[in-house]
Amino acid sequence: MTINQTDQEPQQGWKPNCADEDHKLAAIEAAFNYRGDITITLKDGTKLSGFLFDRHINENNTDDSSVRMIIKGSTQKTNIPVNNIHEILFSGKDTAAGKSWEHWINTYIEKKKQGLTAELHPDNLEDEHNTPTTNK
Repeated sequence: MTINQTDQEPQQGWKPNCADEDHKLAAIEAAFNYRGDITITLKDGTKLSGFLFDRHINENNTDDSSVRMIIKGSTQKTNIPVNNIHEILFSGKDTAAGKSWEHWINTYIEKKKQGLTAELHPDNLEDEHNTPTTNK
């Protein structure tokens, strides 16, 4: 397994296998590319939730590897050694899921055909079932 491979596409609620270093490194890479919050459980049982915005991975020596997170509800940035990570949970909504430019354009064209106005509105990150707003 390479650092960029996972057995599954990340989605909210996914808890990847972190039992061995290869799987843990692949999960960290997936978490870095995920556009939602994750929860990391440390080996001492401490849980940290937030956005993983950076990672420094040395595949030859994981003692020299770490991730950085912005803790949810604050501006605090925390450095976490990879060897201290026990578990990763993709706990937040992926804010980029299904929001490609192509998807938006197709939606826009369909609404225009129906005589509707297409608008962009930010999602409520706490709401799992966001629906687009349409106006006549």
